[in-house]
Amino acid sequence: MSLLQAFLIGIFAYLGCKRTPWFFGITGGWNMIGRPLVAGLIVGIILGDVTNGIIAGAMVQALFIGQITPGGAMPADVNWASYIGIPLALAAGGGGAEAVALSVPLSLLGLGVFNFIMTINTYFPLLGDKAASKGDGRGIHRATYLAAVPSAILRIGSAFLICYFGTPFAESLISAMPSQVLHFFEVAGRMLPAIGFAMLLKQSLSKTWMIVLFLLGWVLMISTSMTITALATFALAIAFIFVKSEGNSQNIVTNVDNNTLNVEDDCYED
Repeated sequence: MSLLQAFLIGIFAYLGCKRTPWFFGITGGWNMIGRPLVAGLIVGIILGDVTNGIIAGAMVQALFIGQITPGGAMPADVNWASYIGIPLALAAGGGGAEAVALSVPLSLLGLGVFNFIMTINTYFPLLGDKAASKGDGRGIHRATYLAAVPSAILRIGSAFLICYFGTPFAESLISAMPSQVLHFFEVAGRMLPAIGFAMLLKQSLSKTWMIVLFLLGWVLMISTSMTITALATFALAIAFIFVKSEGNSQNIVTNVDNNTLNVEDDCYED
C-alpha cells in the first residue's frame, strides 16, 4: 500500500467516524461513509480492487448489521473494522473471509481509541460554557470546531499508520493462518448476520404477528426470481396499505365512540 493510498483511507476513516461534523454530520458520515459496505467500495476504489472491496464490505457489514449505539455507547468500533480491517485484508491479497478475520478484533481494539477521544472531548463543552458566560459567540464556535481536532488527528493518524506499516504484518498473518481458521471465519461471517437480523426484528416488530410479513418476503425471494428492489417496492406498497387501513379503522372507532357518547348524552337530557 502506497503512502497516498494509506492517507486517503485515513481521511475517509475520519469522515466516516462517529461525532464528525463534516459531510452532513451523522447522516452522511457515520450512517453512510462509516458503514462497512460503503467503506468497502471506497477502499476498493483507492486500492484499485472494487470487486473484492465490495464483497469484503458486504461481509463485514453483515457482522454489524444489528449493532445499535444507544446514547452514543458502542459495543464495537465499526470504523476500525471498515477502514483498517478491509484495506489490510485487500492489501495483503485476501478477500471477504480475511476481512472478517481482521475486522472483529480491530473493532474491539478501536473502542479504546473512541473512548479516549470522548474523554478528551469532555474539555471542549467546558470551554464553550465559559465563552457563553462571557457572551462570546465566537468562543462558542471556536470550542465547537476545536472538538473535532482530536478525533481528526487520532482517526486519520491511526488508520494511516496501521494501513501503511501494518500491511506486511497482515500479509504474514494471513499467510500463516491455517485454512481451517479462515474457513471458521467464513462460516462465522455467514452465521452472525442471522443474529443481526434477529436483533433488528426484535427492535422493529411492534406486534408478534408481523413476523408473517417477513416470512412472506422470504418465501417470495426463494420461490420467485424477484429482485431485492422489486421486493422492497412490494413491501412498501403493503406497508402503505397497512398504515392507511389502520388509520381508517381508528377513525371509525372514534366516530362510533362519539356517536355513542352523543346518544348517551341525549338520553341523559331526556
